[in-house]
Amino acid sequence: MSVSHSSKLNKVVRDQYMRLPQGGRVLVTYVWIDGSGEGVRCKTRTMDQEPKCIEDVPEWNFDGSSTDQAEGSNSDMFLIPVRMFRDPFCLDPNKLVLCEVLKYNRKNAETNLRNICKKVMDLVKDSHPWFGMEQEYTLLGINGHPYGWPDNGFPGPQGPYYCGVGADKVYGRDIVESHYKACIYAGVKICGTNAEVMPSQWEFQVGPCEGIEMGDHLWMARFILHRVCEDFGVVATLDPKPMTGNWNGAGCHTNYSTEDMRKEGGLKCIEAAIENLSKRHDYHICVYDPRGGRDNSRRLTGHHETSSIFEFSAGVANRGASIRIPRQVGQDGCGYFEDRRPAANCDPYAVTEAIVRTTCLNETGMQTTDYADK
Repeated sequence: MSVSHSSKLNKVVRDQYMRLPQGGRVLVTYVWIDGSGEGVRCKTRTMDQEPKCIEDVPEWNFDGSSTDQAEGSNSDMFLIPVRMFRDPFCLDPNKLVLCEVLKYNRKNAETNLRNICKKVMDLVKDSHPWFGMEQEYTLLGINGHPYGWPDNGFPGPQGPYYCGVGADKVYGRDIVESHYKACIYAGVKICGTNAEVMPSQWEFQVGPCEGIEMGDHLWMARFILHRVCEDFGVVATLDPKPMTGNWNGAGCHTNYSTEDMRKEGGLKCIEAAIENLSKRHDYHICVYDPRGGRDNSRRLTGHHETSSIFEFSAGVANRGASIRIPRQVGQDGCGYFEDRRPAANCDPYAVTEAIVRTTCLNETGMQTTDYADK
C-alpha cells in the first residue's frame, strides 16, 4: 500500500507528548478555505484561557501569497473567526475555529463565499431553510491510485461495494470510523456514513442544518477528514470523477426543505420550488462546482446514477434525475427534496445560497441580486 512516510512515525511516542498538561493554556487552530476554493489550510496559536464563545477568539492573519490569495508585495490576509468546534486531535480544552478570509482592505477574498451566503440566509430566516448534504469522497494512496485497488489493474465491477462488508469489498473503514467519531467529538452535525458504489469511495452525511450552519459544518467535516487521512497516510479526494471509465463519480447531493415544505400539504411548495429550479438549470450548474460546471461535466453524463448536465429533470425516487423527491415524501405529501447535481468538490455556501435564491427569493436568470444594502 502506498502511504505517506509521516504516517509511519511512532504514534505511541506522540501520545506521550500529547498527554502533557497545558497549564491552563489552550491551542486554537484557525481553519480557512484557500485560493483554490477547494483546499483548506490551518495554523495554530496559544491562548491563555479557553475561549467560551466565538467572540473570545481574536482575529488573526496569514500570508495570502502562499495560498494563492494575494500578491507577495501585499500579502497579509485577515482571518475572521465565525464558528468554533472542539479539537478531536489535541482534545479538550483545545479548539478548531472556522474562519472567513478578508483581503488587506477588509473586502471578501474571492473564495470567501460565506459572507454573501450568510446575508442571503438572514433574509430568508423566517422560512427556516434546512439542509442535509451527502459528501462523497474517494480514498487514494499517496501515489494517487485508489486505496486498496490492485497496483496493476482494477478491482471487480461495481456491485458488491455499496454499503459492503468484508475485506474484499471495502477499503479504509478504519479511516471512515475515525473520521465519524472525530466529527461527533468536535460537535460537527454528522448524521451518517456508508461505503459507496465504487470501491474505495465513501460518503458521510451532515445535517440537518439551518441556513449558514450547513456550510460551516460541512467545511469543518472536510477539514477533519483530511486531518484523519493525514494520520493514516492516505489522501481523500473530492474529485467528481476520480476514475474514468465505468465507475461512479462523486457528488454532494443536497437535501433541502423550508418550513412550508415540511408542513401538511407541503408537496405543493416542493413542486413550486422544483418548477423554479427547472427554469434556472444553467445558473445552478455554474455554481455547483468550483470551475463553472467543467468538473461536473465529467460526472453528470446521464449514466452512473446521474442526470445529464444539459437537461433538467425531476422524479419520485429517481436517482437518475436532477431533483429526486423521496418516495416517502410523495406518500406523506410533505417533507423535502434532493438536488443531485452538486459535485463532490462544490462549495456548500455557493450551493445552499443558490437554492435559497431560486426557491425562496424567486430569482431568475444567470444574474444574482445584490442584497448588501437591503
